[in-house]
Amino acid sequence: MRILNFGSLNIDYVYRVDTFLKPGETKPAKSRAVFAGGKGLNQSLAMAKAGLPVYHAGKVGAEGDFLVNTLKQGRVDTSLIGRSNEPSGHTIIQVDDQGRNCILLFGGANQDIDEAYIDSVLASFGQGDYLVLQNEISLVPQIIQKAKAQGLFIILNPSPYTQEIPSYPLEFIDMFLLNEIEAEGFTGQTDPRKALDALCTRFPRAHMVLTLGEKGALWGRGSEVLSQKAYPVTAVDTTAAGDTFSGYFIAALVEGQSVAQALDLASRAASICVSRRGAADSIPWRHEIH
Repeated sequence: MRILNFGSLNIDYVYRVDTFLKPGETKPAKSRAVFAGGKGLNQSLAMAKAGLPVYHAGKVGAEGDFLVNTLKQGRVDTSLIGRSNEPSGHTIIQVDDQGRNCILLFGGANQDIDEAYIDSVLASFGQGDYLVLQNEISLVPQIIQKAKAQGLFIILNPSPYTQEIPSYPLEFIDMFLLNEIEAEGFTGQTDPRKALDALCTRFPRAHMVLTLGEKGALWGRGSEVLSQKAYPVTAVDTTAAGDTFSGYFIAALVEGQSVAQALDLASRAASICVSRRGAADSIPWRHEIH
């Protein structure tokens, strides 16, 4: 059993502000910091820090050594990462005094995934292996189709949600990990429980994990539903909280823990993450979670 995360790698430029900028407004930032990030990189680190054997696939540009080294330091196998003539993906992130964030994303090398590269990556994986995907790289539908043909268990975090996602071969997805915005995109429902019910009806075979920030999380499969509280902490930066939750939830299930145990572990890990600044740097190691 191996975990392949085919996902994004971004350089995050994080600006601290008292409140988010409004249209036409100019204001000074309190500080600027540069971190390794990207939903793919963050989730690979979370799974590896939780104790899973993780291989990361994706592409970086000429300045991407920083991102690759960050994964290596987190015990992620980086042998499948490719190089692109495009610049590495990057984000501009505002973090306000309440720890909330808003993110502007530039795809760069993350959008340089082609079919030849997909085939070379998937060649080493098959039945019994897991594939984790987000929506920050190109050719996600093709990756899903090819991976399912090879018998992988496919986990999708449909973020960022786009109008193209409903046309993906979603019937092949074994687990969805999504937040309220993404759930609303699929269902039109703003009420989390109604959105979960609609998703479970549409995809009755799949695990459905709906993260709700400080309100916790919901899990559903078919007619089964479980809820998980959030552990209260003072939020400093929520940037990688969802990725941390996702990585630890996957790790617990792969280890054979129950869904309830997986939800609790993921919630505890996310609570530590939001108490720290940055994305990749804020993801806790397994030994830090009690």
